[in-house]
Amino acid sequence: MLTPEQIKSNWDKFLNTIDTYISGERGEKLKQFYLKYEERFVMMPASHKSQYHNCFPGGYIDHVNRVVDAALKIDAVWREFGMVDTYTTEELVFSALNHDLGKFGDEQNASYIEQTDQWRRDKLNETYMFNDRLEYMTVPDRGLYLLMTNGIEYTKNELLAIRTHDGLYEESNKAYLMGFTPETKPRTSIMYVVHQADLLAARIEFEKEWLPKLIGPRQSTPNQPKKDNFKLNKNNSAVKQKALKTMVNPALADIMKNI
Repeated sequence: MLTPEQIKSNWDKFLNTIDTYISGERGEKLKQFYLKYEERFVMMPASHKSQYHNCFPGGYIDHVNRVVDAALKIDAVWREFGMVDTYTTEELVFSALNHDLGKFGDEQNASYIEQTDQWRRDKLNETYMFNDRLEYMTVPDRGLYLLMTNGIEYTKNELLAIRTHDGLYEESNKAYLMGFTPETKPRTSIMYVVHQADLLAARIEFEKEWLPKLIGPRQSTPNQPKKDNFKLNKNNSAVKQKALKTMVNPALADIMKNI
């Protein structure tokens, strides 16, 4: 869960990212769109059940900020390893900012609304449920539709990155990501960078929520010297002599005497 102060800080960071990376009229339109629905965006969860990630008020913006940060760092790694320059930093950040926009719903209806079935809340950890007033659309398609209908243009690179941000977890992405000839493989790596950033962010959010419950707190023993499993304790000569007598190979026994 986030405090009100954290929720506000995350929202300020989100808006500042638009100001910093999305240029010109497009940046102004994007910011105005988010400000128009500020109350909904600020309180949106990133998922509808706690088994997934960031299922709490403010979880959506917290997740998106993390994806943007991860995308910029992962981009630097890809470039360090020689990635061909096929997209801009603005395209990368725009894609990360809007990769999950379809979770917003539409102008009238939120995608996630409070779960009213107490059994599902208690047994399935479903804090939210899907709003059946919305017609079915995939998250990427709804996000691209929202951008289009609000006059916010996007490039082909951005369309591909948003469309495939779930990677091969989404069956329909195979057509884009599983080409077996040079002609059918993606001609930009932005799709992989955004997917890896989203995967990293969602995994970290899952670990923060669930690993302490599943494996307990990590045990640390910083003051204990590290044991050397390859050397026998010199003071335990009786054990050493007994071990040497059991060795059939004389040459190996001679070597072990000096350890």
